[in-house]
Amino acid sequence: MSNSLAADLIIPIIKIIIVGLFPLIMVMVMVWLERRVVAFIQLRLGPNRVGFQGILQPIVDAIKLFFKEDITHTGVDKVLFNISPVLVLFSSILAFCFIPLGGTMQIGTYNLNFWVAESPVGLLLIIGISSISVFGVIFGGWSSNSKYPLLGALRSVVQILSYEIPVAFSVLSIIFFSQSMNMIDIVNRQKDAGIWYGFMLPVSFVIFWISVVAETNRAPFDLPEAESELVAGFHTEYSGIKFAYFYMAEYAHMVLASSLAVVLFFGGWLPPFPNVAALSFLHVIPGFVWYLLKIMFFLYLFIWIRGTFPRYRFDELVRLAWKWLIPLSLLNILVIAFVRSFA
Repeated sequence: MSNSLAADLIIPIIKIIIVGLFPLIMVMVMVWLERRVVAFIQLRLGPNRVGFQGILQPIVDAIKLFFKEDITHTGVDKVLFNISPVLVLFSSILAFCFIPLGGTMQIGTYNLNFWVAESPVGLLLIIGISSISVFGVIFGGWSSNSKYPLLGALRSVVQILSYEIPVAFSVLSIIFFSQSMNMIDIVNRQKDAGIWYGFMLPVSFVIFWISVVAETNRAPFDLPEAESELVAGFHTEYSGIKFAYFYMAEYAHMVLASSLAVVLFFGGWLPPFPNVAALSFLHVIPGFVWYLLKIMFFLYLFIWIRGTFPRYRFDELVRLAWKWLIPLSLLNILVIAFVRSFA
């Protein structure tokens, strides 16, 4: 009875807590890492006073934002104004329920899975849940009763809708090859094929990566938050902990985008070349560690891109999506479908 209770209730609750905390912990890591890496790129030191090499700086920043005054000016729609930051942050956290953070580990007679939920349409659910954040952005911009947040919110809607299309086509190519929308099945299909889909479908991956950088509003596509044009974009009127929610949501979406890139294109929790007997010693390293190393590479890539490329103009941003990425993704999916029809 006690074993059944642990398997049916206690362990799932623990997994839900861990998966919920994982993106928040990664947010703190990324806040410190980005400030340090960008500082090194620009020949500065960055935060290095609070804790060893400034590693406690994110905690200090969180405490400062928590105790700052929550300013709500006259004329805002208080319901939407207060809901928006929560909606943006928790949409990305909720999507992690369907992200496999590792494989299956045998503990006695119990098989421990490193995911909260498994669904035959898990990939579709992740894309749908993460897309809810755009409502938080538009609600936050509109409810602020100010022209600059509204303009930033409208920019965000155009940007996300534009780049959702090439993301959908690049993901569709993965579905063609794996014949599944189950995230665990997609990883296992890559293991069976003996090669990661990132190497089989390099065009799909490049389209996917450029699009998710734009969807997460990261430089050089951070037009909704273009400080030089729109003060701070859709969250201009927010302060204190509400601003912190928007701030954390950006990094949580980065972690989610990196996780999708790893699971869909680079084998998820699998070690490199999992079917090569000479590299069987790599299986000693737990799958979660491989997953973590892979997403850290892509998170570092986010930072490197920010410190390297200048910001696009908004017309260039839209032109890149509609004149280049969408036609290229359409052609790519047609070629893949043609090849698969003869396979």
